[in-house]
Amino acid sequence: MRSEAASVLVVDDSATVRQVVCDLIAGTGDFRVAGTASDGLEAIRKVHALDPDVVTLDIQMPELDGVQVLGYIMSETPRPVIMLSALDGGVAGEQTMRALELGAVDFVHKPHADGADARGFGDRLLAALRGALAANVGALPALARPPRGKRPSSRPAPVPARYVVAMAASTGGPRALAEILPALPAELAAAVVIVQHLPSGFTSSLAQRLDRLSAVRVAEAVDGEPLLEGRAYVAPGGRHISIRAENGRGFVRLSDEAPLWGMKPAADVLFQSLARAFGPRAVGVVLTGMGQDGAEGLRAMRSAGAFAIVQDRASSAVYGMPHMALRIAGADMELAAGAIAAAVAERVAALASVTVAVPRLSS
Repeated sequence: MRSEAASVLVVDDSATVRQVVCDLIAGTGDFRVAGTASDGLEAIRKVHALDPDVVTLDIQMPELDGVQVLGYIMSETPRPVIMLSALDGGVAGEQTMRALELGAVDFVHKPHADGADARGFGDRLLAALRGALAANVGALPALARPPRGKRPSSRPAPVPARYVVAMAASTGGPRALAEILPALPAELAAAVVIVQHLPSGFTSSLAQRLDRLSAVRVAEAVDGEPLLEGRAYVAPGGRHISIRAENGRGFVRLSDEAPLWGMKPAADVLFQSLARAFGPRAVGVVLTGMGQDGAEGLRAMRSAGAFAIVQDRASSAVYGMPHMALRIAGADMELAAGAIAAAVAERVAALASVTVAVPRLSS
């Protein structure tokens, strides 16, 4: 148990935002402001001088931006960093995904200029700060550039997927996914469905980035579309994803039910649907993150005969979700993020070797 308030360095080129963040931190008993910085170079100097427990870091700054500062921090003096962004999707989404791959533990939208979202911003920021204290960033190896999968030059005819790999991730997930997805083979005889806890507008950026890195094709999931081999489907932020089966084939279902565990999408919704629809033809993977989303769903999948993998403590930014999955569901394997793709590919190949091939669809 921490006996004193955790120190926070606040970095933002806006004096107004710095003041808002400092006032929020000062109003808690858990944190104190170690100092502030208005640009990237000053931030690097103050990280060394003040040695803060946590850094809040603006993504968009002139000259040395937040991603560049983060890269320096994580390579030279690793510690939990929370990115702050004023924009959704687009370039900001790409920058945010890159920051999360580099090791940022979370990101928070800045409040609107009219102050309408100030309370929501404060709640999200304080939750992110508390989560940051549980992060394992110092033990994670540098991920300077994710590996790039080799995509075939010719596109084979689509094949309906008889097998599904479901992945659940939260804090630290984009980094883990950037290790796993590019290492999956293009000819993977399964569909991959991903629940990553991100807000609307950022899951599309995650899917686009993973698609550029990977041999399997990655896209944000669309309601009603069929699951195909060698394709990965990212649940859209703000919507639950489940899979329905029809004549042995899987189809995406997106819905707007209430959040589960405070999350939307929630992995338990996906996992429970796969337990019913695919049973032993599924693989469940629980990756780094806070909370227990995925644990009950993984238990249902294992009870239905599915294979289960959880990320190990050493490679998890936050060992909450994998730990709860192990406690509640158990697992067939506990692996480092870098070993999960090979295990998934091996399990899918084993399933495919004892099952009749599926007829090809027209392109």
